Amino acid sequence: MFGVIVMIAKYIGRRVEIIYQGADGRLSQRVVRVLGVRDGVVRAFCEASGAPRTFRVENILACMPARRRSA
Repeated sequence: MFGVIVMIAKYIGRRVEIIYQGADGRLSQRVVRVLGVRDGVVRAFCEASGAPRTFRVENILACMPARRRSA
């Protein structure tokens, strides 16, 4: 888990694309702006919902820098 925290923490303030498994077991792919990481929880602004969200680090399956937005 520590490796995932470090991986995500380096993107604070940046847009990333994550693949996340929700509490109900469903997979979700989202573009978020990482606001912070603490105690195993990522705080982020979700572009799809237009609202702040929290994600448990252990449920983040993949994370990579988001592609630039189309003009």
